[in-house]
Amino acid sequence: MDSLLWLGLISFVLALVLTPIFRDVFRSYGVVDAPDHSRKIHKYPIPRVGGIAIACAYAGSFFLFPSLTGSNLNPELSLVWKMLPAAAVIFAVGIIDDLLGLKPWQKIVGQLAAAGLAYWSGVRIEDLVGYHTLMWWSLPLTLLWLLACTNAFNLVDGMDGLAAGVGLFATLTIFIAALLHKNIPLALATFPLAACLLGFLCYNFNPATIFLGDSGSLLIGFLLGCYGIIWTQKSATLLGMTAPLMALSIPLLDVCLAVVRRLMRRQPIFGADRGHIHHRLLDRGMTPRRAVLVLYALCSLVAAFSLLQSVVQNDRVSGLIIVLFCAVAWVGIQYLGYAEFTVAGRMLFRGDFQRTLKAQIDLHSFEQAVADARAVDDCWAALIAACEKMDFHCVRMSFAGRVFDGADAPCSAPDRWEMRVPLPGNGYLEFTRGLQSPVLAAIVGPFIDAIHNHLGPRLVAIQTGAANQSAHAPMNASKLVRESD
Repeated sequence: MDSLLWLGLISFVLALVLTPIFRDVFRSYGVVDAPDHSRKIHKYPIPRVGGIAIACAYAGSFFLFPSLTGSNLNPELSLVWKMLPAAAVIFAVGIIDDLLGLKPWQKIVGQLAAAGLAYWSGVRIEDLVGYHTLMWWSLPLTLLWLLACTNAFNLVDGMDGLAAGVGLFATLTIFIAALLHKNIPLALATFPLAACLLGFLCYNFNPATIFLGDSGSLLIGFLLGCYGIIWTQKSATLLGMTAPLMALSIPLLDVCLAVVRRLMRRQPIFGADRGHIHHRLLDRGMTPRRAVLVLYALCSLVAAFSLLQSVVQNDRVSGLIIVLFCAVAWVGIQYLGYAEFTVAGRMLFRGDFQRTLKAQIDLHSFEQAVADARAVDDCWAALIAACEKMDFHCVRMSFAGRVFDGADAPCSAPDRWEMRVPLPGNGYLEFTRGLQSPVLAAIVGPFIDAIHNHLGPRLVAIQTGAANQSAHAPMNASKLVRESD
């Protein structure tokens, strides 16, 4: 215990001393994060290389400990030494991105290299839900977990003190779990990290004078991902992996929501937006300081869930904890008010999804029928069939001197809306639909595109190739009302 306290004290003092030094040095060289009054809401440029101070304080505590205390912890620090190469790679990726800038794929390659080194050193997911995983499963699962944790802390680093504070709570959770499971190497590896994060927060909490930068957020996320795996390796519970998942749930939930949200909006996954959890709290009227404190409180709650899950041996109680945790997460997501998930839920549970799927199938059938048409009347028949399925009551087509008319209801009804689509050769299509009809706005645009891209060119091809035959072909879906003079 004395060794733990000394390591923590050294790490805390180093962070407290080194952070303002690096802050002032890099400010003088202009390595700062400028505000943009949108996502970056700070008032003036702030140095963004706080990760250097954290890395130096964390690593320095292990190197200074023997000389200051006269003790040798090399056997117990084997976990730290074997993770050092992987941590150095991820730290280098962050530093290069902070100073020079990297493309998303370059950062992913560097993160994969670091995760591969960690796997090679023995940090690997070997058991999942009580079953031993083969290497073909263990390797991708480990890489995926480490990439998720690393990028989760990078994405959550959007407000003063947020990523460092969330990392502090997660680190303390893993440290307490290590003590409960008598995992001394893991306790020695995590406590100095918690101490240096606490020292760094003295300058990073709102209003911050220095930011973590990618060098700090990537390093914290990567280390915590590794420590979470090591935690599960010593866990005796069947659902051991759920405990670190809960401990890191805030940043992991944020990155999952960001990926799903951007996929639903068809936006780049690695793009930036104002849809993160902390942005949503700000949009609900919270100040930056209050939003961070609310997230700290949530971190305390998920830490309690995580530790309970870690020590409970009864599978029924473990299942109940997971259910309660998921319920809390669901309530939180609902409170944040993501429009994407609200609309998706309505589509799924109110039948909109099924109706949209049916309309897409009908649209595909229409395109296929147009492609198979051999005469103008065949195109008209395909159009009439599609309009009946899409609830258009009145349809009129003018093309090549002929006017086709099909109606299931009076076209002069007062409660209606009309749409006119041009066709080649001064032709046109007119649609009428009642205001009370269940309009699927998502299908109207694709239907018009199909008319423009498929029906129009097909009519021109038929007219060019067999104009005389198509002009006298019998009609099979409606009647030819009149021919123009």
